[in-house]
Amino acid sequence: MIKVGLVGYGKAGQAVAQVLQSDPRFELCWVARKSASQAATVPDTAIPLVSLAAEDWAPWLDAHPVDALVDFSQADSLHAYGEAMAQRQIMLVSAISAYSPADLAYARTLGQRTRVMCSPNITVGINFLIMAAKLLRKIAPFADVEILEQHFRDKPEISGTARKIAQSLEVHDERITSLRLGGIVGHHEVIFGFPYQTVRLIHNSIERRAFGTGAAFALTQLAECEPGFYTFEDLMSRLARRELLSGDTQLA
Repeated sequence: MIKVGLVGYGKAGQAVAQVLQSDPRFELCWVARKSASQAATVPDTAIPLVSLAAEDWAPWLDAHPVDALVDFSQADSLHAYGEAMAQRQIMLVSAISAYSPADLAYARTLGQRTRVMCSPNITVGINFLIMAAKLLRKIAPFADVEILEQHFRDKPEISGTARKIAQSLEVHDERITSLRLGGIVGHHEVIFGFPYQTVRLIHNSIERRAFGTGAAFALTQLAECEPGFYTFEDLMSRLARRELLSGDTQLA
């Protein structure tokens, strides 16, 4: 069983907490949030709900040890707990919507001492979409590519996932169309335009608990890795290669 500390308790964090609590492979030991809360525990549980400043992390991790942190908060949280986490070789699954180059550079330095995975979207489906889109891009580099992303009305920025898709396909952000409508959790679509056909790869996040199943996948895969910096795509590719090789062996 993997002991987990969850960082961030907004809508996504609450959904992830539900998934981790219901999965027998994990023990959700505590939840840290940036703002103070009157509640001392996660509702309907005995799981501590705490607010930690940067100087609180080292003594807290010593008093409440875990195997992994799962972060659904803000990028600046990484800098608050990073050193204490790396010193104790706690692995990290970080799912922040938008990382700056400085944030990623810092995360890579932490990966020199422990296992770190950073991804703006860790749903299994969206990362499979990215893998499929990259393959089709290699097969048909002449095809036109457009990316459509739709999210809830109040999301201000272009989604980090859409930017990651564009980067992975080597297309400019100008090819991203953003729509903000009602309470959409997340919709990403990659459209390939051929001379006589089109291909659409679509992923919809129906509930935020999809982030929790992605976090669970990342935790189990990261636990098998050597110390280093990984993306969700790295973990999926690693598993895909292993399964393909296993299939080849069976066929032989």
